[in-house]
Amino acid sequence: MDRRDFLKDMALGGLVAGLGPKLMAQAPKPAGGPDLAFIQGDSPAKLTKEAIAVLGGMTRFVAKGDVVMIKPNIGWDRTPEMAACTNPEVVKALVEMCLNAGAKKVVVMDNTTNQAQRCYLRSGIQAAAKEAGADVPYVNERRIKKMAIKGEWLKDWDVIQDFVEADKLINVPIAKHHSLCRVTIGMKNWLGAIGDPRNQLHQKLDQAEVDLAAFFKPTLTVLDAYRILVRNGPQGGRLSDTKLLKTVVAGTDYVAIDALGASFFDIPPAELPFLKLANQRGLGEINPEKLRIEKRTV
Repeated sequence: MDRRDFLKDMALGGLVAGLGPKLMAQAPKPAGGPDLAFIQGDSPAKLTKEAIAVLGGMTRFVAKGDVVMIKPNIGWDRTPEMAACTNPEVVKALVEMCLNAGAKKVVVMDNTTNQAQRCYLRSGIQAAAKEAGADVPYVNERRIKKMAIKGEWLKDWDVIQDFVEADKLINVPIAKHHSLCRVTIGMKNWLGAIGDPRNQLHQKLDQAEVDLAAFFKPTLTVLDAYRILVRNGPQGGRLSDTKLLKTVVAGTDYVAIDALGASFFDIPPAELPFLKLANQRGLGEINPEKLRIEKRTV
């Protein structure tokens, strides 16, 4: 019985709320392989493909017949040049690689902040993902159910069931400035996998994003840092708010990726409460000296 069928059977007994994505195991790291792939170059798609190749290829993360959920940031009614949403070429490359690895279906979805139809269209993600063969649905409110998060602060919340029922989750955030928590990278991206009113989480945003990341536990995280938003986040609105880094970072340690992403804003990881919390809970590493990072230019 695969994970998806198991979850469906458990749901019939009303027990799934306490389990959810925690049943998902992260992909094991190949012996001697890097913790993170740090790739730079001119093409977002090539950077993404090279990053996955450095980590051992997509077949390390996706098995034949898997339903894969790719979670980009599609939260804002902004074009790719504004760096408010994940680069569509990064998303497209991941969809292609998942399908080539044998995925039965790839879904790309986000609970947007601005109106969903506008965000999906203007971000370029809807067209790019569909062209690559993904399903790109809007959030169905009937598919949002309260689940036990079992976090240290966030005990339960409404969760979009599509994220729970997928066999594999791939988190694809963009690195951005944020007015409340200084930066928004991978862990905060999971606010797009839950229901509203999400603004209630802002009172303890650092704790909430750590609890959500521990709940969803992605198989793989791919950080889009091709063009980042360095001010007026999280939605920006001017090209002068962005900075071109031409970088993609990938790995299974989502805390380490967020820590490395903080360096793009010249912020020491220990200064960010959500990173300190995640590290103290043993969810990942924030000290770059303890990580094997393979850097390449393509």
